Amino acid sequence: MKGEDQARYLFGIHLTDRPKWQQFLICSSGFFFGYLVNGICEEYVYNRLQFSYGWYFTFVQGFVYLILIRLQGFTMKQMVNPWKTYVKLSAVLMGSHGLTKGSLAYLNYPAQIMFKSTKVLPVMIMGAFIPGLRRKYPFHEYISALLLVVGLILFTLADAQTSPNFSIIGVLMISGALIMDSFLGNFQEAIFTMNPDTTQMEMLFCSTIVGIPFLVVPMILTGELVRAWNSCSQHPYVYGVLVFEAMATFIGQVSVLSLIAIFGAATTAMITTARKAVTLLLSYMIFTKPLTEQHGSGLLLIAMGIVLKMFPDSKPAPRIQTSNVNAKHHPEISSSEAKV
Repeated sequence: MKGEDQARYLFGIHLTDRPKWQQFLICSSGFFFGYLVNGICEEYVYNRLQFSYGWYFTFVQGFVYLILIRLQGFTMKQMVNPWKTYVKLSAVLMGSHGLTKGSLAYLNYPAQIMFKSTKVLPVMIMGAFIPGLRRKYPFHEYISALLLVVGLILFTLADAQTSPNFSIIGVLMISGALIMDSFLGNFQEAIFTMNPDTTQMEMLFCSTIVGIPFLVVPMILTGELVRAWNSCSQHPYVYGVLVFEAMATFIGQVSVLSLIAIFGAATTAMITTARKAVTLLLSYMIFTKPLTEQHGSGLLLIAMGIVLKMFPDSKPAPRIQTSNVNAKHHPEISSSEAKV
């Protein structure tokens, strides 16, 4: 079945007949909402309560995801890709998560921000090497990404209390996480491209159900499982915060997958990078923090990068349309046809 014959939805919102800018606005709004709430909840749990149990919290929220996906009507009968595809995807996802967490022991906050802000660049480069994708970008998009990255680094480091502190072990770990992140987004895009009947719900469901067992090993080895269980037992309302955060992040996750399916991994990486700048700017506006010249310079570069990204391509690459979020599985499509 051709992708253009299929309707595409995002939580009941029909996207197929809408112009691209409306699709972009709807998906981006869902992403920004989900991760803005996520940021507020993380601020409360990690900083106010001083609960640093990232593995355990991800584990709990994974089960919330599975419940929400089932409520959306997805079942395993609708799967069109083999399980081994999602084993690879989840292994990369958990590896990225683990290396990012581990690097915190060797890098201070400014150094970590500098590395994490560059994510869009390796995503664009990696896209040229992923089988089934082999994506190449026009030169102005690389300049756009570079402006966005430099602008975000300037803005986030403008009020840093310390200078970036680099450790060779930390640099290697965060670099490994960036490589895995760049592979992850492009691999997701390749799955959508090579098998247009893949739905966002399928990808999130399979990545979650395969990824949950990967979380058990580091929780046991680090002793986090016991510590987190005891702490949360003494403060059971934390589970309420985690469920609320998971519900909001679920909206953000499905919106991100929709962006990847429609616009590609690199554009999505730019949006996620810009989200950090928007979140920081909102915090300055809400809490009336003073903006310096460095803040202004960073915002200017970010704006230039976004405007440059909006320039149309002289030779737009043809792209296979993807299926909807809540699409029904067509019986004439077998899993053997869907191997990636």
